[in-house]
Amino acid sequence: MGRPREFDEDEVLLAAREQFWSTGYAGTSMDAIAAATGLGKGSLYGAFGDKHSLFLRVFDGYCTDVVDAVGRKLNGPDDQAFERLRAHVRAVAASTAADTAHRGCLLAKGTAELSEHDADVAARSLHTFEILQEALAVDIRAAQRHGDIDPAADPGQLADLVLAVLRGIEALGKAGKDQAALQAIAETAISVLP
Repeated sequence: MGRPREFDEDEVLLAAREQFWSTGYAGTSMDAIAAATGLGKGSLYGAFGDKHSLFLRVFDGYCTDVVDAVGRKLNGPDDQAFERLRAHVRAVAASTAADTAHRGCLLAKGTAELSEHDADVAARSLHTFEILQEALAVDIRAAQRHGDIDPAADPGQLADLVLAVLRGIEALGKAGKDQAALQAIAETAISVLP
């Protein structure tokens, strides 16, 4: 019978997330994760497997957190759907502008760095983006029912457009675009919805 774990798994995963988020997958060694978590490499390997396995746990948890947060922000009655959408777009621009370290989004960072050569990351990224697109489409359909968005417009296509704008805001913010520019992009995106 093995020894019971003497660490909080959630705290270790959070510390590992911060390390991967700050330095990327390639720039993160198991030594760096050990230092960030306070665990020895043997304990990390025993609990989470190799670096790739640990990253997949961290990445999956991050993707789940993003989906849950967006779902909470966009869920509600039809008469508030357009305002929820507007608030969400503005919030992404504001949080991106506030990211002075230019870390960006771990979903975007992991996708850009790994999806070309890592089928697991590519599949999880695509799945996450599909869920986010559907959450936006559900909110847009609610806004259409309330009369705030043209009911003849395709909600899936509008959701794709909004998702692309949000991802673009995050990329531009990571590159150093200032708050005024990011907010202007958000306002333009909102204003062009039919």
